Amino acid sequence: MLANEVNQAVKANKEQYKRMVAQATPPGKHLKNWLLSFTTGGLICAFGEGLFWGFGAFGFSEEEQRALVPVTLIFLTAIATAAGIFDKLAKHAGAGTGVPITGFANAIVSPAMEHRSEGHILGTGANLFRLAGPVLTYGSAVCVLYGLIYYFFFNGR
Repeated sequence: MLANEVNQAVKANKEQYKRMVAQATPPGKHLKNWLLSFTTGGLICAFGEGLFWGFGAFGFSEEEQRALVPVTLIFLTAIATAAGIFDKLAKHAGAGTGVPITGFANAIVSPAMEHRSEGHILGTGANLFRLAGPVLTYGSAVCVLYGLIYYFFFNGR
């Protein structure tokens, strides 16, 4: 009998807690966040497409354009991150800045900028790949493994 009363009290407390959480939680801005992310990511990609056309107008071949666009986006994002501009944009735009290649550049530069006061080698250099390093290492290892499997098992078939 006592156990049953305890279970009922616990259930009542859980329900009361859920109601308190629902009252204290601010309403979500999911649609606004989604629209900002979608728009920002789209604008970044449109800017990349504009770079592609611009490089083409300067006489670069399509192969050169394909190399120059991501390099330019990474360079501009690194500069914007170092200047503190990219983080302000990301604060308001959300995931839209993290999805394109700009998010990768920001992930590399941000930790390095946070530790620049520790010096060029132990601060910036040591923290440059803190966040992106494991991703690069894992990605490279998987690519090598996939290449070996393909070479030994599917080459020429």
